[in-house]
Parts: sequence; C-alpha cells; structure tokens
Amino acid sequence: MNAHQQIADEGQMANAIRALAMDAVQKANSGHPGMPMGVADVATVLFNRFVTLDPQTPDWPNRDRFVLSAGHGSMLLYAIHHLLGYDDMGLDQLRAFRQLGSRTAGHPEYGHAKGIEVTTGPLGQGIATAVGMALAERMAAARFADLIDHFTYVIAGDGCLMEGLSHEAIDMAGHLGLGRLIVLWDDNHITIDGDTGLSTSTDQRARFAAAGWHTLAVDGHNRAEIAEAIAAAKADPRPSLIACRTIIGFGAPNKQGSHDVHGAPLGDAEIAAARAELGWNHPPFEIPAAIYAAWAKVAARGSAARGVWTSALAASPHRTAFHAAVARDPAPLTPAMAAFKAQLLVDRPKVATRKASEMALGVVNAALPFTVGGSADLTGSNLTRSKGQKSVTRADFSGSYIHYGVREHGMAAAMNGIALHGLFKPYGGTFMAFADYCRPSIRLAALMGVPVTYVMTHDSIGLGEDGPTHQPVEHLASLRAIPNLTVIRPCDAVETAEAWEIAMAATATPVMLVLSRQNLPLMRQQAAENLTAKGAYVLRDVANRQVTLIATGSEVEIAIAAADQLAAEGIRAAVVSAPCFEAFAAQPAAYRQAVLGSAPRIGIEAAIRQGWDLLLRHKDTFIGMEGFGASAPAPELYRHFGITTERVVMAAKHKL
Repeated sequence: MNAHQQIADEGQMANAIRALAMDAVQKANSGHPGMPMGVADVATVLFNRFVTLDPQTPDWPNRDRFVLSAGHGSMLLYAIHHLLGYDDMGLDQLRAFRQLGSRTAGHPEYGHAKGIEVTTGPLGQGIATAVGMALAERMAAARFADLIDHFTYVIAGDGCLMEGLSHEAIDMAGHLGLGRLIVLWDDNHITIDGDTGLSTSTDQRARFAAAGWHTLAVDGHNRAEIAEAIAAAKADPRPSLIACRTIIGFGAPNKQGSHDVHGAPLGDAEIAAARAELGWNHPPFEIPAAIYAAWAKVAARGSAARGVWTSALAASPHRTAFHAAVARDPAPLTPAMAAFKAQLLVDRPKVATRKASEMALGVVNAALPFTVGGSADLTGSNLTRSKGQKSVTRADFSGSYIHYGVREHGMAAAMNGIALHGLFKPYGGTFMAFADYCRPSIRLAALMGVPVTYVMTHDSIGLGEDGPTHQPVEHLASLRAIPNLTVIRPCDAVETAEAWEIAMAATATPVMLVLSRQNLPLMRQQAAENLTAKGAYVLRDVANRQVTLIATGSEVEIAIAAADQLAAEGIRAAVVSAPCFEAFAAQPAAYRQAVLGSAPRIGIEAAIRQGWDLLLRHKDTFIGMEGFGASAPAPELYRHFGITTERVVMAAKHKL
C-alpha cells in the first residue's frame, strides 16, 4: 500500500469512529460526541501505525498501554475496540451505550470491558496514572530487558491539563525521564463553559518543556503530520507532549468548533448533515467490510508481535522470575512473617506503629521482590524505606524505592498505574492528614479494585506539637466511608505485621495502614492467628463481662489500663481491639455478637465518632474528638481532650 492510499484509508477509518460516536450518543440521548469526532484522526493514526496490542490477549504484559485521560470521550475507546475486534465489544454494546448492565459506561471503567487499562473520568487522573504505568515499564525493563519494552500513550484534553494533578504528574515524568510516555493533547480550545480563553492562558508546551518534556505541535486533522510527530516522540529520550490542534465535533457542519457539541447529542438533523459532510453514506451502526478489514490489520499486527514475544518468553532465562512477578504471589511472606511475629512476642518492643511498620517492611521487602515503596518526601517520618532498598532514578530503574517528592496526589495516582501495569505491588507513605490530598486517587483505586497500599503515619492528636493542621480527626471516618477500601489502625507491632500480611495478600482491594507517631506497648500475647484479619477481636476477656471497652490503635493502651483499674475496683471489663471496621463488618453475625457482647459498650478513638455505629449502639458511649486538635505535646493533648484512662473508668461506672 502506498502512502497516499494509507492516508485515504485512514480517513475512512477515522470516519467510522465519528459515525459510531454520533450514533451511540444519539441513541443513548446522553454523552459527549465532540471529543471522539475531533480526535478521531489522531487516534486512527496512533492505532493504525504505532500501537501494538492484541485484542485476543488483551492482558499481554508487553502490549502498549493506551489511556484515554479525557474519559468523557469514552465512545472513542469503545468504537476503536469494536473496530479492532474485541470479542466483548460488539455492536450490541455500542447500542447500549450508557445503559444499565452494558460494558459501555459513560466513562471508561477498568474491569468492565477488555482492554480498558484504567478508569478515567475525573480529569487529570488518566495522565497521572499513565505516569505510573510508564515508570513501571522502565522498572520492569530494568529487570527483564529481553521481555519488556513498550510505550504508554495518552490522549488528554484541556481539562486534564488544567487540573492541578497534571502538574505533579508531568513534573515527576520529566524528572525521571520517562521517554516511553507520549501524551497527545486534544488541543481543541473548548471546555464546557466555552472557549478555553475564558479560564486559562497557559502556554502548555512551555509548561511541559519546563518540566523536561519533548514537545511538538501538529494539525490534528493532518494525518501525515500526526504520524511524523509520533515517530519523533518515540525516538526522543524524554517524555513527549504532542499538541494536536483539533476541531471539536469535526464533521458536524453547524456545531463543530463550539462547546455546543461537547456534552450533548448532535440531534438527527445535525447527524444527517455530518454524514453528508463526511461522505459517510451508511445507516446508523453500520460499518463497511473494508473498514473492518483495515482495522483488523492493526489487530493482526499486534497478534503477530505477541506471538514473537511469547516465544521470547519461553526461551528467556528470566521466565521463572517473570512469571513470579506477574503472579505477585504473597506465599513466600508467610513463614518469614510467622518467625518475625514470634520474635515480637519474645522481645515485646514498645515502638510507634510507624516504626513497627518499618520493622515489618524489612520482612516484606526481603520476601517479596515485586514490592515497590516510596514516600511523598517524608521517608524519615513514614519509615517506608527498608535497609539496602535502592532508589529509582532516571539513570537506574533497577531500584525499588521511589522519591515521589511533595506530590501526595501524584504519588497515589502513580501507584495506581504501577499496580495496573501488572508486575509490581506498590506502597507509598505520607502523613494521615494529607490523605485528603490523595483522596481522588484512593477512591479510584477502590473503585477499580487495585491492590495498592497506603502508609499513613502521624494518625491522630498523638503527633503533638505540629498542631491541628497536621492532626487528622475526621480522616478515619471519611476514609472508612469509601467502599472497597480496607482501613487498618493497628495497636501494636503484632497487629502492624498482620496488617502488612493483609495488604500483601490483597488482590482487589487497596489497603490503608494508619500508624502512630508515639510509642505503643505490645498488647498481644499470641500471634499464631491473624486476628487483625477479623477486623475486631477480644484482646482481654473476662467472665460475665459488665462493660466492653472497644478501641483502635493508640487508644487500645488506654482501654487496657482502664480495664485494669476497673478490675481493681471489682468491675469486669472486656477489651476489644478493632483495627479494621471493614473486615469486622464482613464477619458472620454470630462472631460479631460474640466479640461485642450485650453489656454496655464504650468506644475509644482519638477521632470523631462518625462510622462507629458498626460497633456502638445509640445508648453506648464514645470517647474521642468532637472538633479539631491543638498544638501541644501529645500527653497534654490527650488530657485536654479527655481521652484518658480516668475518663473511660468514669464512663464505665456511669454506665453501671
């Protein structure tokens, strides 16, 4: 095929995307036709000439990754997948766009359909997650040079680049020199409100260049220019931004170039006019066989490449290690952690749970080569780096510790990308109060079921003098409210080790470890069973209990001391440690009742009460925070806010 014929065919391949987007949005009476129509030429050139993937084996590890950061243009992705022949993306799914039970959700949802690499919808998340994917590719290539060498492509819109998260992401990518990351910016100058000039005048190319990126600009409807730019981007050692000047809604003669075509169906009359404008003389949802055949060549090219790679894997001296990395099997951790916990029972260390986490991490990282750690510029506070753990740098990606810098949100999004890439299990740390900076990415991890681990230290007023800005009081409640997020607040070194076991065994649930700054005594007397996995358990039992004291984290020590004092006065108090509300809620009702008992209950946590209804009845008592903290040494704060042994004892007596 000569170049002229290829360009002509690509024009019809692009028009097929436009037609499917128009038709699906119109049938749903909902959606965003403008972006798919405007960027169809860019996407067609990208897939037709560059992207390597195999629809028959969509999770092939060395495939190129494609991320539609501008997720509102989801029909672009669905149309491409249909045309490429993904077996779960038939015309029935396009006709059911945005309908209940379809795979074609309003924004691309990871796990809903094959080939969707990440859930995108909140703008900026796609490009930031792609940075993690591109970083994981370089790290994997450093370990398996004969097996991993692919690109991560992103189509992003103006909104993605306006979101603050994009700055954290592009700064990180430029600093690390992630040359296999290529972002195609749909530079159409339109947002929902109208022209982008209403709200921004940033020179995006200059911004990316300042962050160390290679930048280019093309006419987004000139397919030869687009191809030349992508080829140049692939050849450059820096991450690349290609500014593709496009016309939103391209082909719709009366609406293109306007925000009117952004987020609403075109209407039957405008679709008819667009069909005439584009020379597309086919009924809705009908694609000529020649166009299917052209797209099938893309899939065939990818299938051939995957076949070559499969043969290379079979012959590789690294194949056993590679299979182990893909499996991310936590089994090797079990004996090592059992020995570690047994030693804890002997040594009975009194350490902060952040320190206990560092101790347990030494065991985790030694046993599991696929772990990747990091911190948002708080390594010495979060204690997330194990002895001998080498840093990842742009000159050497063989390390396993990432310096994310003061980029909490960028870190959380990148960890999603690292996990989604498929060869590593990431964890990253920051202060608990800064979980709010990570929250959108944490929520998406939970929504996607991505098993990343968050190490959140300085978990309460117990951090002391840094004051209320750094003292999380509402954060536990707000994070426990996120579905499919496992939040664990351990009380001692044994529970912390058990929390790491849970995190490493997780396959479809992110896990958050909430850890103290202040030293805590070892409470557990045995560690043969992972009691943290039950969510809550009776730490100290008594016959015929008169009151049940329920606490988490650092407040378990207060509950034990109160139980001792009550016992001295002849009052029988059981103590329940409740490190993980989500795990406890999943236990059988009989177990929950046995743990909680029928006696009056007192909940103790240096946070607000919201969310404690799982454990406390209306008539029960909660001792915790009712507002923000203050700046003072931790012991003074606990006394000031009344989270003390004495108050628990008084409350118990009052109940009786």
